[in-house]
Amino acid sequence: MAAYAIGALTVRNTDWQKEYGEKMALLIKKYGGKVIAKSPPQVLEAVNPLPDAVVVIEFTSAEQVQAWYHDPDHAALKQLRRSGSDIDLLLVNGL
Repeated sequence: MAAYAIGALTVRNTDWQKEYGEKMALLIKKYGGKVIAKSPPQVLEAVNPLPDAVVVIEFTSAEQVQAWYHDPDHAALKQLRRSGSDIDLLLVNGL
């Protein structure tokens, strides 16, 4: 069953984005994932402040999402991302 990593980012600076984007694309591919959505959200209904961007990454299973997230190469990318943004990252199982 497909599973999704869904991230909601609030960006403080963009210094980290080029390096992060290049390396993250390779890491996502390593686990068979693909980015299926990435854009600023549009408000339909909101109580909390909206993030600057939302990204949805599809994987073949929740186990693949966990493996991707806990990959040792991801640790450095997490630090890089945290240097310029805040994220809420969720794992959601598909139907």
